[in-house]
Amino acid sequence: MLEHEATLEIQHLIADCKPGDGDLLAALHRVQHHFGYVPKMAMRVVARQLRLSEAKVYGAATFYSEFRLIPPPETLIGWCSGPACRIAGGDRIRKVLETELGIGMGENTADNRLGLNLAQCNGTCAHAAQVWVNGKVVGPLAAADAVKLVRDLKERP
Repeated sequence: MLEHEATLEIQHLIADCKPGDGDLLAALHRVQHHFGYVPKMAMRVVARQLRLSEAKVYGAATFYSEFRLIPPPETLIGWCSGPACRIAGGDRIRKVLETELGIGMGENTADNRLGLNLAQCNGTCAHAAQVWVNGKVVGPLAAADAVKLVRDLKERP
């Protein structure tokens, strides 16, 4: 029953999106804005509405890094993949984050409290190497700082 209700919600959200009008990204944005992510079942509804294959909808949703395919975590850590951060040791920071969190890029912890995603440079390179915690810049970081950050986040109630 819940999936049927969600399907109706999605149909309502994208009712004005038309096949052949280039509305795929707009439809995906609407779904994500409403749910916080793009559920798999939403891709079927969008594909049907726009007369596209589910593979084409999935391809767009996975190509653009701003779309999430899993529910957002309580706390999202965005790892900066920009050149300044990488030069300042960002790759080590990423490895520490993945190890300490026990998840890979684009995943959430089993309890959905913490998530890690790939973020693009936002021009705050003076703080390289950095991450964003729920959108707030944290840096510059060394590997030890990243370990402490994750441990502190895990201890939060």
